[in-house]
Amino acid sequence: MSLTHTGVTAGPAELDPCGQPEHPDCGIRDLLDRVGDTWSVFVIVELANGPRRFGELQRAIDGISQRMLTLTVRRLERDGLVTRTVYATVPAQVDYRLTETGASLTHLVKALADWSLAHREVIADARSAYDAQHPDNVMRRGQSSS
Repeated sequence: MSLTHTGVTAGPAELDPCGQPEHPDCGIRDLLDRVGDTWSVFVIVELANGPRRFGELQRAIDGISQRMLTLTVRRLERDGLVTRTVYATVPAQVDYRLTETGASLTHLVKALADWSLAHREVIADARSAYDAQHPDNVMRRGQSSS
């Protein structure tokens, strides 16, 4: 990231609260439903490097099923973030690529990834401290909250 970008985001951002009478729907929930889910982020990261065929995406995204990848790229296509191109070959070849709108998300995804890497150890330490203080909590990795 550039120094100016880091300077701009160094402190807490001033955000208007959603759901308030003067700001009833800022659209964050709807947007985060799409770009905030695990698989969409991975698809965006992969497509940021250029067009990919379905099989290439599936091999690159560890743990995603064929069905989940199909749903994810369809949702991203519906939202105008990904475009699907079918080539008239036998068998038909299909590739996926980011639209201009989708490509404009990549700097945000990279910023989030950079932040995650920079704070990974601090967060792991905080989780360990919390778990030590709350041994019966259900938020540990692998445990359900139900």
